[in-house]
Amino acid sequence: MCCEERDGKRVYLGAMTWDDKKLARPIRVVFRVPERTIEADGQILLTLIVEAEVYWTTLAYAPSQIIGLYRDHATSEQFHSELKTDLNLERLPSGKFATNDLVLCAGLLAYNLLRAIGQISLQAPDAPVKTKVTRRRVRTVIENLIWLASRLVQHARETKLRFGRHSPWFPTYCRIYIALSG
Repeated sequence: MCCEERDGKRVYLGAMTWDDKKLARPIRVVFRVPERTIEADGQILLTLIVEAEVYWTTLAYAPSQIIGLYRDHATSEQFHSELKTDLNLERLPSGKFATNDLVLCAGLLAYNLLRAIGQISLQAPDAPVKTKVTRRRVRTVIENLIWLASRLVQHARETKLRFGRHSPWFPTYCRIYIALSG
């Protein structure tokens, strides 16, 4: 299949099956081949530029869907990197599988809770951020909302958590607390 995305750029999409006697089942090869004669800024090229993207898969979707799935792979890698670096789960603590399983399950629970808090913090414009974002990194959620400065105060036989009057993240913290407790 060929489509012209813009002037001077044609993209060929297709799939073929690669069968070998050594394989248990045939493998599908999906390809995307862009061919450029004009750059995106309008510059006409002297020679044709041809690139090839090849995906080996066993999925039976349309080529455009398979390419989209493989492009989302980088997003998955980013989440994996956050789990390892931001929650310090790069090295598991024990040589015993059961212990590491427990640590990893607790880390996944903490990661999912922090991601949920980050998504809730984006639902209203009360967060003091400089740029519009679509998601918050786990490290940012920890630094801005979990490490929020406060002190434990005992007064009239009650123990309370007191926050600073001028904390810029306090309205966001209150909103998230109400959303999660209600």
